Amino acid sequence: MADTDTSETETEPPPSPEEVARQASLPTVASYIVTFLKPEMLHIYRQVSRLKHWRTVVFCQKHENSRRFPMRNVLLVPKPLTHQLRRFWQKTMKDEPITIYRSEARRLRKEIIACDASVLHVYFGHIGVHLLPLLEISPVPVVVSFHGADAQVDMDKPKHRAAMQRMLGLAKLLLVRSESLAERLVALGATREKIRIQRTGIPLREITFTQRMAPADGAWNCVQACRLIAKKGLATALRAFAEFSVRYPKATLTLAGSGPLLDDLWRLVLKIGLQNRVKFAGFLTQQELRMLYAKSHLFLHPSEMGEDGDQEGVPNSMLEAMACGLPVIATNHGGIPEAVVHGVSGLLVSERDHLALAGEMLALASKPENYAAMSAAAAQRVEKVFNLKVTVAALEGFYEEAAAE
Repeated sequence: MADTDTSETETEPPPSPEEVARQASLPTVASYIVTFLKPEMLHIYRQVSRLKHWRTVVFCQKHENSRRFPMRNVLLVPKPLTHQLRRFWQKTMKDEPITIYRSEARRLRKEIIACDASVLHVYFGHIGVHLLPLLEISPVPVVVSFHGADAQVDMDKPKHRAAMQRMLGLAKLLLVRSESLAERLVALGATREKIRIQRTGIPLREITFTQRMAPADGAWNCVQACRLIAKKGLATALRAFAEFSVRYPKATLTLAGSGPLLDDLWRLVLKIGLQNRVKFAGFLTQQELRMLYAKSHLFLHPSEMGEDGDQEGVPNSMLEAMACGLPVIATNHGGIPEAVVHGVSGLLVSERDHLALAGEMLALASKPENYAAMSAAAAQRVEKVFNLKVTVAALEGFYEEAAAE
């Protein structure tokens, strides 16, 4: 669904009594997040926890990782005991999206009123469809965030597409991470006037920029950080690195993250003889990931469209890599070109083209002055467009817009 993080957050000190009192006086947004919070959804936590002029109450079906993602106001609304029966009936027998019962919708409506919310913010598009009975009776305006595949998967099925279009009509605002995602919503029938660009926010004050210089000995440390899933283009990255390492035999590639493709990727590594140059680092904490970035030279992210229509928004791990000064070589895919300006803050190639990817890696490695300039430009691009302080302020502005009569 959404683009993922391979890291965890830093805990913050508890608010002072004065801050608690201040927050109690603020307007409230009810944020519906099915599982609060999965480890790979750090970017969502940054968003909901750093509002300055709104108070967040999280509604969720599961409350997980509470030490990693501390939050004061979390309301647990679990699935009904008959959920599996509902799933079988709606998904298997009727081939339609799973939606909540009317009774669940009425309960949620009461809870929204009880917490005095002014706006309901639903993460993500397919969850907006799941909550259709609530959206039909919501006591407050609804904002729905889209992050990637939630605007495309199953849209070839008439009932799913019709439900999505119904949800798009009921929402007051639709937030998307990239212009490419906005165009997909318009193609689905969304009103363009409802769509707002809500960029992923990167906490620049927590990230140390390091000006990169090409390694004099040719020992290029390459990295890709993501879930090990098809849309991340990991096989393309491995094949490109194999070509690159012919010219630079001291080069290494580290793949940071976990996922279902681990065994397949390791078999590919063995097949192309890279077992001594490729490392699978597994899931890394935020601190570990930044330490890895600090000693790396190139960040690879050759994303590609998944067979199920899954597509990137703007990868969070890529943005953090750019913020710390890593030049990026990626693909013309999804929202990536909105972050990576080809030839300036990174390099872009077509999807699934490992020879083109290797060619750009080799070209950049052969021009140290271009490499150093791209390191600085990558960080500057993130600071200009993806600064967390700016994106959170924009989100609060969207809440104010949605709540206005």
